[in-house]
Amino acid sequence: MNELIRDPITARWIIVPMDSSADTVHFATEIHSKNKDNCPFCYGSETMTPPEIVAHRKSGGANTPNWSVRVVPNKFPALRIEGEFERQGIGVFDMMSGVGAHEVIIDTPDHFRDMADLTHAEAEEVVWAYRARSLDLRKDKRFKYILIFKNYGRSAGASLEHPHSQLIALPIVPKRVHEEMEGAAKYYDYKERCVFCDIVREELEENERIIYNDDRFIAFCPYVSRFAYEVWILPKKHSSDFANIDRDCVACFAKALRDSLARIKGFLKDPAYNFIIHTSPINGHEREDYHWHVEIMPKLSKVAGFEWGSGFYVNPVLPYIAAKNLMSVAIPEK
Repeated sequence: MNELIRDPITARWIIVPMDSSADTVHFATEIHSKNKDNCPFCYGSETMTPPEIVAHRKSGGANTPNWSVRVVPNKFPALRIEGEFERQGIGVFDMMSGVGAHEVIIDTPDHFRDMADLTHAEAEEVVWAYRARSLDLRKDKRFKYILIFKNYGRSAGASLEHPHSQLIALPIVPKRVHEEMEGAAKYYDYKERCVFCDIVREELEENERIIYNDDRFIAFCPYVSRFAYEVWILPKKHSSDFANIDRDCVACFAKALRDSLARIKGFLKDPAYNFIIHTSPINGHEREDYHWHVEIMPKLSKVAGFEWGSGFYVNPVLPYIAAKNLMSVAIPEK
């Protein structure tokens, strides 16, 4: 028999099986084309992108090869940085200018190596780029939220195969973030503790869903996983803003992220996935009772009518089994 589990942060309900037969669940694998012809993100194609915003390179001029991480404006941005921010009402509807920023972080010049395949030092460079762009964009007081995410594979929304992440600066705080922040605030008001810190303590005590653990970060398959093999990464020390991550923590976070993705890739045979950095809003909208974290969601099944209609999620794999399977993967220490 299945059971319903309630998420203590968002009050969302998850349907999970209550027996270990879910250990035998198999998922279809997405086939990646591995075709680099005319790829605008590869070495030598720098003129195919808008002029770079910033790049990590040891030598050479802007918009030339010899880079390790490169940040460019999205050629087809969801929002544009130019223009005045204006609001207006049209009957019962609200409207505002499409002001924002949309950037692409090209993780590596190697077309065939996703973040799961990078060395820890290479993954750290990507994290430094995330942090630097977040700090720079918040200087624009029009922006209230910085969303950093990765789509890997076509079913996860990636239009280009070359490994890359994206950053969108928004003039509003997204509804999904509001829901999490309100849930965290209610929990804090009632218990005078951070709900995410409590989750970290519980995961460490139970020690059956953890897939990565060091002095600063923990990665685990959450008890209220919406999706099979969903993984969260949290700093152990309470922190609301990802961009406040200090120098010593950047390397640890990069290792936790890269190792988690490597386990997902190894066990699930290179699935499509999304990951999102959930962080506090900015420019006067900060929430210290929030706790920044990463959510990694492999695209193993489709969200269909029941999920859209009810707000419930059906997860066919128990989180402790997902963690056990992910931990069975031997990943290189590099």
